[in-house]
Amino acid sequence: MSDSNAEHEHDSSHRHEHDSPEQGHDGPATPARTTQQHDILIVTGMSGAGRSTVGKALEDLGWYVVDNLPTQMLGPLTELADRAGEKIPKIATVVDVRGGRFFTDPEQAVAQVRASASARVRVLFLEATDAVLVRRFEQVRRPHPLQEDGTLLDGIGRERTRLSALRDAADVIIDTSDLNIHQLANTVTERFAEDHFVGVQVTLMSFGFKYGLPADADMVADVRFIPNPYWVPELRPHTGLDAPVSDYVLAQPGARSFVERYAAVLEPVLAGYQRENKRHATIAIGCTGGKHRSVAVVAELANLLRSMPDVAVRVQNRDLGRE
Repeated sequence: MSDSNAEHEHDSSHRHEHDSPEQGHDGPATPARTTQQHDILIVTGMSGAGRSTVGKALEDLGWYVVDNLPTQMLGPLTELADRAGEKIPKIATVVDVRGGRFFTDPEQAVAQVRASASARVRVLFLEATDAVLVRRFEQVRRPHPLQEDGTLLDGIGRERTRLSALRDAADVIIDTSDLNIHQLANTVTERFAEDHFVGVQVTLMSFGFKYGLPADADMVADVRFIPNPYWVPELRPHTGLDAPVSDYVLAQPGARSFVERYAAVLEPVLAGYQRENKRHATIAIGCTGGKHRSVAVVAELANLLRSMPDVAVRVQNRDLGRE
């Protein structure tokens, strides 16, 4: 898989968002509101993190995609987009370090575009861990574009350094470490389809602490205080999506109270995100293995958050099926 993939967002107010792994289970987002707006999306990030997959997915959504654009051409592209207006309402451009000497001051170019364009301008940054990127390059037997006479890790390190400021300026960050190309395409479809939600999009993610913290979660809660259904023989083979496990988890002392109080805490936080123009929040709930307690709690919490105004909820069970 040469351009495998994953996600996270921080809209124009700058915050970062993430998504899920290869064997995660997605729940549907709640219905979205629509709005007409002229959009420019700058797609960039680490080589091997999935830029070409994202470009193809955006084309399938009706975006006009320009590949491998030098950063100096971002300004002229913006002018073209402004002149085209409704004829080309959604333009995406893929920018990467292969531009060599043409890849100069990308963060300054992005800032100038944002200041001058009449359109909404966003930056999508794709990343993955060093280990995953090395594996992907080895699978396709290609050198890293900045590898020169060094190792793959040398090239990856140079690229991270070169892209660090642009990553900081990104509106949406997708970590593709645990996503395959189909999951990445689905993530892009959910995020950039023509009809997009104008409130706060919440990704509720269950996970197992033994597999590591979600890299880009905005908030993390630990539900390991709830007795583990794993130790109940008849519940062990089931998951938090199954009624017997869910009923058991929520019946434990403090479990339902925690869910209700946590939802109450999140309500003013999400309202504040809307006021600050933050359009996405990733809220992670963890237990030991990500199979029982966190899955059940996320499902219950999702029901409560969906009742809040201007909040769309997507469930991501990151580690479900991993064992």
